[in-house]
Amino acid sequence: MKVFVIVISLVSSLLGLAGCSSQDWRTASREPAGIAPDPADHPQAIIEVYAADAFSWRGWFAVHTWIATKAVGEQKYTVYEVVGWRIKQGLPALKQYQVVNPDRYWYGARPEKILSISGDKAARLIPDIEHAVAQYPWANEYQVFPGPNSNTFPAWVGLQVPELELDLPFSAIGSGYAD
Repeated sequence: MKVFVIVISLVSSLLGLAGCSSQDWRTASREPAGIAPDPADHPQAIIEVYAADAFSWRGWFAVHTWIATKAVGEQKYTVYEVVGWRIKQGLPALKQYQVVNPDRYWYGARPEKILSISGDKAARLIPDIEHAVAQYPWANEYQVFPGPNSNTFPAWVGLQVPELELDLPFSAIGSGYAD
């Protein structure tokens, strides 16, 4: 019995250390990571997809993903992402907003760029992405597993716009829901 208690204590301690650097989502970093091209210096169209470890212990095995686009000459990116807690607030899970820095930490977890397209190809694909976003069938739904969730959304957009050649990481749990 004593060994069991020690093992449970050890596992609990490890879970407490997992994921992001902050134990409280309200104080976890949401600062820009500095990996997105600055719109002021890059007038061309840009499409980027990011992944960051999910918050807390979920970050051990899962990521949160989002899409950012910037049309030619725009000074801000449009970010598209699915956030589950919006449902509890009576809002759609699918969120769209504009920012200068789309590469913000995901509640303490540094994002990784998993796709970057710029120039004429990006300019040609942005309207297709916007159309896919408008047609997303699960905009008002969220379920951690098997989906639809934050990873189902970019996977679905990638299926609608195959020219993106979007390849989500294995840890994008829920991405297969869109198939």
